[in-house]
Amino acid sequence: MSSVDGPISIAFCITELDPGGAERALVQLVTRLERRHWEPVVYCLAGEGELVAELKSCGIPVTCLGARGVGSLGVIPRLSSLLRKQRPAVLQTYLYHANIVGRIAGRMARVPHIVSGIRVAEQRSRFRLWLDRKTGRWAERHVCVSEAVAKFSLERGGLPAEKIVVIPNGVDAERYRTAAAADTAPIGIPAGAPIVLFVGRLDAQKGPLDLIHALRLLAAKRDDVHALIVGEGPLREEMKAAILASELQQRVHLVGRRNDIPELMKAATCLALPSHWEGMPNVVLEAMASGLPVIATQVEGTTELLQGGGESGDLGLLVPVGNPASLAEGIEQILTCPDDSKAMAVKSQHYVLSNFTWGDTASAYVQLYRDLLRG
Repeated sequence: MSSVDGPISIAFCITELDPGGAERALVQLVTRLERRHWEPVVYCLAGEGELVAELKSCGIPVTCLGARGVGSLGVIPRLSSLLRKQRPAVLQTYLYHANIVGRIAGRMARVPHIVSGIRVAEQRSRFRLWLDRKTGRWAERHVCVSEAVAKFSLERGGLPAEKIVVIPNGVDAERYRTAAAADTAPIGIPAGAPIVLFVGRLDAQKGPLDLIHALRLLAAKRDDVHALIVGEGPLREEMKAAILASELQQRVHLVGRRNDIPELMKAATCLALPSHWEGMPNVVLEAMASGLPVIATQVEGTTELLQGGGESGDLGLLVPVGNPASLAEGIEQILTCPDDSKAMAVKSQHYVLSNFTWGDTASAYVQLYRDLLRG
């Protein structure tokens, strides 16, 4: 283990390293740690994802343990052994499975300081919250990405208030602000057509089927709107069936994972996020940084972002969860009032550029780690 004054050995544990909000956030944090002060090592519970190469290209050791879901518990002994060899001063975990596995393995390996990263208000099951609470006693701090997640973790998760810290996500603002618009003609979208963009995992949490139902309602009023759905997930086949049943196959485009999100945001007319629960969605930050109007459900993190922390007024449209009709009305409002929507987007862009940078996020984490190391 390194001293507080020299390079400090620090471990990061995450469930997987496929492209996603939490995964990219970890990459942003780890790659910003100054090597004269920190020696980071990353452990991934799953197999080797796309982001592993990015970490390794920065000289950061990465070990992937090849587990999935419930099978993650089986890697606890191996992870504990790896941590005993590394002897990190701090273990930072990200995402639910990594939080559980990392806390247990870190305690077995006698890691002095364990910090959990709570990225969403976990609402899949009471058992998950119970297990999070039971193992949470072995974490010294729980870093929540928004005030709403912190409130959820306190009131429903049962985590102690003195352990909860809020550090919001950041955004690579310049990359999104300066991107050039993508050519969407190869996707099948005519030039000048309004584009509703969705970026996220095709999973019940993100509510993509609600968007399909909203687009069906919108199609009854407008026949020029196209939707671009970026991402993969377990609902892909069900979404394809819903698109076909709604006769939207010519105007709803499922394009899978893409590496040109900034360019697609510049080509789009608005971003739609119909999530059922969240934390602080990176995609909303990215859209705001792009100057793209946002319509999102009123879930954790979106209210804080789109109301400017209560200081900047409305920076986007908020609609009820699980209400495709309201979502359709909001999209129509953005499409029919382009000047108002653009003014709102410009205001939101300025707010994000001024308040959410990865540099600020990394500095907040470093300060937390140093405070813990100094007792």
